[in-house]
Amino acid sequence: MELLDPVQQAAPHGDTLSAHYEVRRLLGEGGFGHVYEAWDAKLCRSVALKRLKQQADMLHPEKLLNEARLAASLRHAAFVRIFSVDGDGKSQSIVMELVEGQTLGQVMQAATMPLDTALDIACQIADAMDEAHAMDLVHGDLKPSNLMLEANGKVRILDFGLARQLDPQATQTTALCDLQGTIAYMAPERLTGRLPDMRGDIYALGAMLYEMLAGQRPFAHLNGLALAAAHMQSNAVWPAMPASVPPAIAALVRSMTAHDPLERPRTMRDVREAIAAQRSASGTSPLPSAQTKLPPETPSSVAIRLPIPRKRTLQICASVVLVAVVTAWQWPNVAPEVKALFTGEKAPAPYSEMASMKAGTEALRAFDRDSNQELAMKHFSTILKHNPEHAGANAGLSLVFTSRYLGTNRDETWLQRADIAAKQALASDDQLALAHVAQAWVLEHHGKRAEALQEITIALNLNPNIPIGMYGKARLLIHAQKFDLARDVLDKAIALYPNDTPFVSMLGRMHYNLGNYTEAEKHFRKVIQMAPQVTAAYADMSATLERLDRGDEALQVLQQGLQMHPDWELYTNLGTALFNRGNYLGAVQAFKNAVSENKGNPGNYLLWANLADAQRWVPGQIELSSGSYRRAITLIKVMLQHSPNDSKINSRLALYSAYAGLRDDAMKHVAQAVLLAPTLPDIHFRAALTYELLGKRNEAMVALKQALERGYPINLIESAPDLLTLRRDARYQQLLIDIERNQKK
Repeated sequence: MELLDPVQQAAPHGDTLSAHYEVRRLLGEGGFGHVYEAWDAKLCRSVALKRLKQQADMLHPEKLLNEARLAASLRHAAFVRIFSVDGDGKSQSIVMELVEGQTLGQVMQAATMPLDTALDIACQIADAMDEAHAMDLVHGDLKPSNLMLEANGKVRILDFGLARQLDPQATQTTALCDLQGTIAYMAPERLTGRLPDMRGDIYALGAMLYEMLAGQRPFAHLNGLALAAAHMQSNAVWPAMPASVPPAIAALVRSMTAHDPLERPRTMRDVREAIAAQRSASGTSPLPSAQTKLPPETPSSVAIRLPIPRKRTLQICASVVLVAVVTAWQWPNVAPEVKALFTGEKAPAPYSEMASMKAGTEALRAFDRDSNQELAMKHFSTILKHNPEHAGANAGLSLVFTSRYLGTNRDETWLQRADIAAKQALASDDQLALAHVAQAWVLEHHGKRAEALQEITIALNLNPNIPIGMYGKARLLIHAQKFDLARDVLDKAIALYPNDTPFVSMLGRMHYNLGNYTEAEKHFRKVIQMAPQVTAAYADMSATLERLDRGDEALQVLQQGLQMHPDWELYTNLGTALFNRGNYLGAVQAFKNAVSENKGNPGNYLLWANLADAQRWVPGQIELSSGSYRRAITLIKVMLQHSPNDSKINSRLALYSAYAGLRDDAMKHVAQAVLLAPTLPDIHFRAALTYELLGKRNEAMVALKQALERGYPINLIESAPDLLTLRRDARYQQLLIDIERNQKK
């Protein structure tokens, strides 16, 4: 039940719910009932009256009486005392103690809560709920609006309306639409439809303790389905608590709010003792010992955990005997970890779906490393062996498959497998953000970027801070040339996940493509410092240094990367560096390594084009260059089918077609490339090369002017062999003079 605003709500005039009770005001309203303040004329005291709404009263006539019995059975001073159930058979009301004070929610909104106060409140709640749990009762709806703080600091737990006796055999069922608890404090398993249990109450208390210590609840900016999705996802990271929170308490909160119920504290008593130990260690006064039970009528009393009844003790003993008999009979079939308890043998690590999903997701966040892709695939595959329809594992595996498609030879099989896994994830759970990210990646590499952006938007609405979703959105924005928006996404991602290298790498590549080479260098150096084993960072860094006309440094960085791990990107950049120095034979050898089966990536069109470029300048290999160009054209046309509006693909295809003598194709694709990306310097440079090869000097000069004005390095133009005759043109010399004059202004 949510309490209403503290402003008094008027009750219906002349409304008397039961003979001698005079209604004063409406205190609150829940899904089933209203709570009123009333005056008991017989005993001359103020009380609270709870009455079911008319429609609920008709549908659940036994609900009110059951609730009263449950609440009346609780003896702890924190629980509201029940006086009686009054009224006729058609309309009955619970008469209970009227509690004055402020809700915990109101207190948290009014001021920052001191550490000792927060621990005291949590300790009182844990102590009270320990008694309820000992009686096999759970609350199921613990939240700040259901906790009242009296003027003396005592906590009162309101509304056991959702409480139920535990059903060990799980004969009851529930559905998401029946859940009345507030999502922000509801355990993830409750959101999937499970019945309330003790571990769910522990989660709710942990969430409230987090809010008291951090000043706001986790995912405070989310509501509704987006908030539910954030709580349900095991990879959703709660912001760190303030440094003033003792490490032991921070660890306790993390365990209480663990996604896996089995990783939470076993009982509320464990929670209470952990808090009490911290308070004792810090010199603050712990609560009265649970070993001393004070009379329930005493306002300051703290009830002890109820002892286990003799009947239950006998049941436990009987259970032990039964387990012993069954174990002896079924010994060959007993799990290894159970056998280990009796034999002392080392048991294999037990399978944990939650742990495997967490490990797979963590590996996926660093998908720029091949070893992490293997690790992620291993963990997700393990989950799917146990549960083939697991949405998270299917989504994760889809993302791994897409990364494989991008990183190898663009084998369509990987993308097909990624598509199937993504669709399976969405079919299992269309409210899982990771599933929408997986589908977006597949759509993007099928060339359906508008649809991909829609899927990414859905994912980020469900979980605004999912790392791989933010990465996908930034990549789509960069392709759409919305660089300012992409930078905003990447800056936010780096602030949230400062140790995730893919975001830093992408920001560096965006600066590189825009001609901001100094900024690009900063980001690539940072990646190398953060993850020296990521060979792509050395390739990016060397390419940037070449653009800054620091060729010797570029070669040094490439050699460092090759010492770490031979990689096609490093061989490609080495070949480019040697080519720019006129060492064409060395470039051919480097590019051959880049396209080799054992060291490189033979399915990458760019590598074959680079090899062809170098072969053209080596006597005896000129004829081979034509075959290499045609191999590159065949591979890039497959990509063009998926991405017909990709400026880079059109630009490269135009250049390769010009080298291969395919004049019409070259003219068609160069015009398309410039139309698609009029602001990118590399596009204009390749256009200049293409026009020069086709004998269109005027168009080549215009394109070269555009490239220079947008920051394309003069040293790379000066070293391009195919522009040798163009550089002797007087118009080129005048262009350099004009560029230099403009730079001085």
